[in-house]
Amino acid sequence: MKQPDDRSRRRFLQASSMLGLAVAFSPGTTGEAFADSQSKTIQKQDTMTQRSATQRGTEQAADKTTIRPFQVNVPAAELTELRRRINATRWPDRETVTDESQGVPLATMQELARYWATDYDWRKIEANLNALPQFITEIDGLDIHFMHVRSKHENALPLIVTHGWPGSVIEQMKIIDPLTNPTAYGGSASDAFHLVIPSLPGFGFSARPTTSGWGPERTASAWLVLMKRLGYAKFVAQGGDLGAGICTVMAKHAPPELLGIHTNFPGTIPSDIARALQCGDPPPSGLSPGERLAYEQLTNLFTKKRAYAQMMATRPQTLYGLADSPVCLAAWLFDHGDGYGQPAAPITSAVLGRTINGHSAGDLTRDDVLDDFTLYWLTNTAISAARFYWELHLNLYNAAHVSIPAAVSVFPGENYQAPRSWTERAYDKLIYYHRVDKGGHYAAWEQPRLFSEEVRAGFRSLR
Repeated sequence: MKQPDDRSRRRFLQASSMLGLAVAFSPGTTGEAFADSQSKTIQKQDTMTQRSATQRGTEQAADKTTIRPFQVNVPAAELTELRRRINATRWPDRETVTDESQGVPLATMQELARYWATDYDWRKIEANLNALPQFITEIDGLDIHFMHVRSKHENALPLIVTHGWPGSVIEQMKIIDPLTNPTAYGGSASDAFHLVIPSLPGFGFSARPTTSGWGPERTASAWLVLMKRLGYAKFVAQGGDLGAGICTVMAKHAPPELLGIHTNFPGTIPSDIARALQCGDPPPSGLSPGERLAYEQLTNLFTKKRAYAQMMATRPQTLYGLADSPVCLAAWLFDHGDGYGQPAAPITSAVLGRTINGHSAGDLTRDDVLDDFTLYWLTNTAISAARFYWELHLNLYNAAHVSIPAAVSVFPGENYQAPRSWTERAYDKLIYYHRVDKGGHYAAWEQPRLFSEEVRAGFRSLR
């Protein structure tokens, strides 16, 4: 079966709003672009159309620091092929149990596939993406895609937000307006942010690395380059999941431009606790009730819910089925860890349309989930995204030990509830710690308004 080749992908990733021509701009110019995007339709060009020799020559001659406008226009043939592959799925026998203990139940996947192939409309998310200012720029030899949305409010604080796996920039789209336009959501103009939301290397519309080395360290350095290229002399950073790892590395580098970080996925486990967990020991004596709960949650996580991460961290290239079958891809992204527990339970709740094991979908919908899955499929980035785990040479859960100001929000549906005692030891300058009453691992997706309030509160003292 024919897969999009690299030439097709490169054409797919071409910017169209300026007919492919590179345009340099200042931070103020992107603000104007955002205002224009709200008042008129941005002219599009089919991103799969072959560039002319003149355009290619212009792009090759352009400075590698150029920031190029970008829009998405997936050819209808690609969407037709997606539906054909879904309908051609060779299904296995149903599970031999009456629960979800063997993985995503056959009936659940078949119903999701039916909806995906018949009722789901990619063009809705495509239009929403194209209503936002998107760009691509080359950093360290790799094209990086990002959204850059400037607030209308003066003195807005520049913020770079990093997604994780199996997420994408789609995961952050619902927090853009609350963070850039806080007065419309009960906040103050002084709480406004200029937002930069990049796609991780090998994810979404960012290029797929062709050599090893693109892990958190290199990505953290690239994010600093990006923010400086956009003209920001001072900024803050936020991340959950893999994005939390990027924030940790940025904080360890401690560049003078970085004022502080906020994370909803803190690394707090003390070294002695980490050793006990590694040995499979029972909870050590002397733990507080909150520490004991965290220990029990982590024990369950590490013994029962990390197989997907271990596979991607050790043998990502072996996962060929993710690039060949949309249903295989969806099942892998859907069920990682434990589809009926954390971290994937809200995704399951959204897909099934009912709350699973007390983990509400919040604002997350079935279409939101399929938007993300479809992005992985259309960009053929399942394997390149999995390789990021192979490049991950730090433990996201162990104590971060960073010295710059840090804010932490603990959501009740996260993999574990980081105790304040561990958090204070892991972040030398803890400026904010709050246990939220709802939301989980995908907090920005599940509870965008609440998440935005946490980000505002976390960084308020740094303005």
